[in-house]
Amino acid sequence: MDFQNRAGSKTGSGGVASFSESNRDRRERLRQLALDTIDLNKDPYFMKNHLGSYECKLCLTLHTNEGSYLAHTQGKKHQANLARRAAKDAKDAPTQPAPEKPRVSIKKFVKIGRPGYQVTKQMDPETKQHSLLFQVDYPEIAEGVLPRHRFMSAYEQHIEPPDKTWQYLLFAAEPYETISFKVPSREIDKSESKFWTEWNRETKQFFLQFHFKMPVQAPPMPIGGQQVVPAPPMHHQRKMIRDQ
Repeated sequence: MDFQNRAGSKTGSGGVASFSESNRDRRERLRQLALDTIDLNKDPYFMKNHLGSYECKLCLTLHTNEGSYLAHTQGKKHQANLARRAAKDAKDAPTQPAPEKPRVSIKKFVKIGRPGYQVTKQMDPETKQHSLLFQVDYPEIAEGVLPRHRFMSAYEQHIEPPDKTWQYLLFAAEPYETISFKVPSREIDKSESKFWTEWNRETKQFFLQFHFKMPVQAPPMPIGGQQVVPAPPMHHQRKMIRDQ
């Protein structure tokens, strides 16, 4: 048969492959791929009989070698039987009750108002660092509750227009309302001696003190062989901290 003069063929080529040839080539490629990736020892439907041939227990087919069986497993018949078997197993399987989600009891408290507080502004005589000392009174705090605090940026709150020069310090303890203080948005010194909290269980008072870090000054710039020492920062009056 002349394959070179068939429609669609190129001169010097072997001609256009027929459908049966393409199908046979596809099965061979699938067989090689299956041989490299599939472990027949783990296939529950693969069985070797006493005649030395191979059987598919799902489709009841006979195969002369492992490659033929693997090519069969990639075919439509085997895949359809696998889908039917999976659907049957799912239907026959007993319905398992959904695991019950753990229930978390939500504590509800009736708010009794704002706690009393006192704020003291201080300055470390050695480091010249400014600090704030907060004392919040919780005489009727709920049993088992510890006071909590956190810093909040001006962009998290929705009471005032956000101002990046300020931040907020919040205190919370049930059944009291949460209170906040507006403090300068400066970097806070979190070292052990510069930031501490204490809860006095006897007096029911919560204390928190923190120091602001000192601003970093630029080194003096030499001009004409002489050093220009920067002037000390001007003292600015800080805004009175009020309960928000």
